[in-house]
Formats: sequence, C-alpha cells, structure tokens
Amino acid sequence: MVLYLGIDGGGTGCRAAIADGAGRLLGQGEGGPANINSDPAGAEASIMGAATAAMRQAGAHPANLVAVLGLAGGGMAMAAAALQARLPFARSRVVNDAVTAARGALGPGDGILVAMGTGSVLAVQRDGVLRQYGGRGFLMGDEGSGAVLGRSLLALAMRAGDGFAPDSPLLARIRDDFGGFEGIIAFGTRASPAQFAALAPRLIQSDDPAATGILDAAVGQISEAVGVLQAGQRLPVVCLGGLGPFYAARLARDWSIQAAQGSAVDGALALAREGAAR
Repeated sequence: MVLYLGIDGGGTGCRAAIADGAGRLLGQGEGGPANINSDPAGAEASIMGAATAAMRQAGAHPANLVAVLGLAGGGMAMAAAALQARLPFARSRVVNDAVTAARGALGPGDGILVAMGTGSVLAVQRDGVLRQYGGRGFLMGDEGSGAVLGRSLLALAMRAGDGFAPDSPLLARIRDDFGGFEGIIAFGTRASPAQFAALAPRLIQSDDPAATGILDAAVGQISEAVGVLQAGQRLPVVCLGGLGPFYAARLARDWSIQAAQGSAVDGALALAREGAAR
C-alpha cells in the first residue's frame, strides 16, 4: 500500500507525518534542525530521525512512501539534489520549506504567505502557481526575521555606545549583559542564526524606543514587500512562524490577514498526494 510522507524542516526543528490516500494520519515524528544548505549532514540526520519515528508509529517502510520534504535550503538545487539522491523512499521530492508552508497555509487558493521565524521567506500563490521570494539566509537576506532582528539589536547597542545613535535603557542592558563591545563581538563571531533569533523577544516584549524603531523598520520592510507581491490585488495574507502573530497584528493595519488553513506538514502531505496522482 502506498503511503505519503510529509516533512517540514527548518532552522530550529524537523517534523514528519505519514498519511494514507484518504488523508488519515498514521504516524508522526520530530527531529533537530534541518537546513540542508548550511548543515547538510546534520539536516539529513534530523530528517531521517523524524521520518523513522513516523514510520515506526505508522508501521510503514521506506519503499512504500511517496515523500515531499519542505526544507530550509531546499531551494538550493545542488543541496536538494544531493539529499534527494540519498533518501530511501520510493519517490521523493525536496523543495524549499516556503513551498510546503504556503501550500498548507493557503490550500489551493490564491494568497500571500509571510513566514517569519529564525529566518524569513515570502510566497505568493496565484491560479495554482506558487512563487517564493526572499529566504536567502541570514547573511544575504531573511529580512524581518528573528535572526536579523537580534543582529540589529546588537549592532544598534554598539552604535549607541559609540554615540552614533541615541542610547536607551534596553541598549545599555544589552551591552551590560554581553560584557560590553568585546562580548557582543565575540558572540556575533560564533553565534548561529538561532542564537541571534533568541534576542528577538527582548524587542517584541519591550516598549523601549530602540525596540520600537527596529520593529517599525522591519514591519515597514515586510509590508512594502507584501505590497509588491499584491501587484494591485487584495490577496489574503497568512503569517506563519514564531514571529507570525507579531507580524499578523502589525500587518493587519495594511492588509487582510487570515488564519492558516493548515501546517507546513499538511502542505507537504498534500503535495505528496498530488504528485503521486499525476
């Protein structure tokens, strides 16, 4: 019997689910971070750990599974092809995690996805065609993401300490907590995007003027991007990720926000079933 495996893997964790042709959930599993571009070996271990747990629960075998994996870094063709060649499933397809997140959140209808977590990515779906924007990683993009917000906070704390920007209680605390400039620089040299992102709640939970400035700039940047993707329409917008509720509340001033229809794992399972039917 053919079964369907859907996997959602990002910078902080990996989730797997197995369902039958009727959509009945048979097994689930979880694993660690799964960015196949920045850590392909670690990602593969996380993916197979989550898939194995789901297979054990479902009583399934790799040879019976049609799999779609939505993974951080899945938009990088070489990384995706390298992983796909090693997967043991009967059929498999590796895509960026934004693809499965958008399919789960939007269903088959038109709309815009704003996925904001450790990283960030946007996608627009029109007439059944999905296009992804952004999601180019911490060094080259991920605007508005938790990692970029955390980096912005640290950078501003140092600028303020030099007198190049207005200081504030939050920025002074950041310098104290990290042991001054040298401590911030040492942290930045070794920190992962997830460690930068751990600082984002200090912004969101604060009414400090520095926090307000950083967040206003990030929201403005994302709202402007949504406006470009609208292309003159008024498509519904779904916000996902750890920072999704924050952005949903702020973007609601400009755009029509709706709740997600399903999860990224739901999207991966839907794509697996649709692919098998072709």
